Amino acid sequence: MTAIPYTTIEVSGSDAFEFLQAQLAADLTDLGPAGLAAWCNPKGRVICLFRVTRSGDNILLALPAELADDALGRLTMFRFRSKVDFAARATTAEQLGMTSGYEEWRLANLQNGIPEILAQQSEAFTPHMLNLDLLDAVSVSKGCYPGQEIVSRTHFRGATKRRCLRFESPVPVSPGDKVSDGDRDVGEVLNAIGRELLAVVPLDKANQDLSVAGNTLVNLPLPYLE
Repeated sequence: MTAIPYTTIEVSGSDAFEFLQAQLAADLTDLGPAGLAAWCNPKGRVICLFRVTRSGDNILLALPAELADDALGRLTMFRFRSKVDFAARATTAEQLGMTSGYEEWRLANLQNGIPEILAQQSEAFTPHMLNLDLLDAVSVSKGCYPGQEIVSRTHFRGATKRRCLRFESPVPVSPGDKVSDGDRDVGEVLNAIGRELLAVVPLDKANQDLSVAGNTLVNLPLPYLE
């Protein structure tokens, strides 16, 4: 079986819930079914996307392994006097809601518009650009957290001009590839598996002819945007 390239940060201690509730953008008292929680920097850019589960009184934060050391270091830095401890451990398939192989799980996420934030995408996008407001991974009604003012302003002003949309390409593409409207680059590939991809593009360009390296994209539906 293919190893899961995710790491879990186990958060323990009497202040674990309160500490994370003040750090993560999601409301931990009302997580959506996927258990997604964005962690933003003060500028409202997404550092990483945690999959949150519980183990007794402890809270488990699963994220891509390549981001784990940085996330663990930052969490430790923000601990101050909070009675909370952190430990890294392996991530199980159960934590990710994985019922098949890892690659099948990733493809299902892509097809359902659930982004995967790796090192290349860390701190590059706001939650609304990644549709995280539509996936219950951010809250605009709970207390303060890093970037909360920017996230709330975007939400209440209806200022979301760019979204993560699903496309199919005639040839495989790669994360970071630019999406063009024919005249200029207007977006960027976020995740890609084979010929399927998620890309962050302007909403007013969604129904226009978009391409990557001259290859025309086909706009495909997302379940929460239908």
